[in-house]
Amino acid sequence: MCPAGRYWSWWWIWGMLGPALIGCSGLSPIGIADKITTSLTWVILRKIRSYLPVSKQSTINTDKSQLLRLVGLSKSYDTVVALDDVSLRMGVGEFVAIRGPSGAGKSTLLYVVAGLLGPDTGSIQVAGSDVLEMSGLEKTRFRKEVIGLVFQDARLIPYLDIRANILVAGGDRTRADQLMFSLGLEARASHIPEELSAGEQQRVGLARALVHRPKLVLADEPTGNLDDVSAEAVVLGLRDFVENGGSVLVVTHDPRVLEKVDRVITLEGGRISS
Repeated sequence: MCPAGRYWSWWWIWGMLGPALIGCSGLSPIGIADKITTSLTWVILRKIRSYLPVSKQSTINTDKSQLLRLVGLSKSYDTVVALDDVSLRMGVGEFVAIRGPSGAGKSTLLYVVAGLLGPDTGSIQVAGSDVLEMSGLEKTRFRKEVIGLVFQDARLIPYLDIRANILVAGGDRTRADQLMFSLGLEARASHIPEELSAGEQQRVGLARALVHRPKLVLADEPTGNLDDVSAEAVVLGLRDFVENGGSVLVVTHDPRVLEKVDRVITLEGGRISS
């Protein structure tokens, strides 16, 4: 490598590790290693996202008010039918709940919409994109730009602090700080997940789903194991997102959520019954 190449390589390394090493005086070797690991993870995740291709846009759905269009979705696991000819339309700015008994196919429907599972038959249009025509990398890009995911458990990265966990999904620090403030997490920004309660972890998961300003949030039982205070914070966060132009499709049986939505759909035996 030429001298100039070595010069820029050292500057690149310092750009990655410098922030982690600043303020390390007095820390143990393990503490310094933790800081370096966090910094490297953060840089690598951001770099990977920058190389993902832009998702293809379909010309089939030209109605800008129609965000989600599902037609004839079916999905089976061996002899178990999870989805049976499911069709659904959802507009921009809607807060829609899906309820039904355990095993009715509710979570499967969310994962199919997100491109995490492929249906056996049917079509999926989200914000003008044909999900089934996308490659694996295009689906990843689609989820990064269009979809926000809230899981039953927060699924946080254990060695990243709360702010870094939120920013893994994209967005910027200002947006992350705004969400932490609105969700009552501002005092927890530098904490790691194990230092938070279950309710706080779920609020971090919600902030992560919202930080990149998605068009559609898919939430799978987001309040299932939360106390009233934490559940209210999550529901109000989702409601505020809708009132600011977003859309939410939530799987839930929680009356605290159902009373706040615009429309309730019942899924039984893989089919929509109401």
